[in-house]
Amino acid sequence: MAVVGIHTPEFDHERQPAAVRRAVERHRLDYPNRLENDYAYWNALGNEYWPTTYLVDRCGRIRVQRIGEVHENDESGRQLQARIEELLAEPAGGCEGSKPGAP
Repeated sequence: MAVVGIHTPEFDHERQPAAVRRAVERHRLDYPNRLENDYAYWNALGNEYWPTTYLVDRCGRIRVQRIGEVHENDESGRQLQARIEELLAEPAGGCEGSKPGAP
């Protein structure tokens, strides 16, 4: 399993790498984070909302798209954790013929 944060800025001050680094440190995010000022990934996903969380399975298919904030100790966090655990429990393989990005 891998977690990658992709930060697509909503506001001008969020475009500054130093500001994003400080936010990553302040929130103790211990996974790679990418600053995406050109909106390439955002546009490729057809995203429209801040924040949006995507869970992608081992075959590269988007299995969950969740719009809105997620908090570890509330229902949003528990639901997302349950979906992560379900995806991790799926057997390896079975990717033949699957299309990345397909639900």
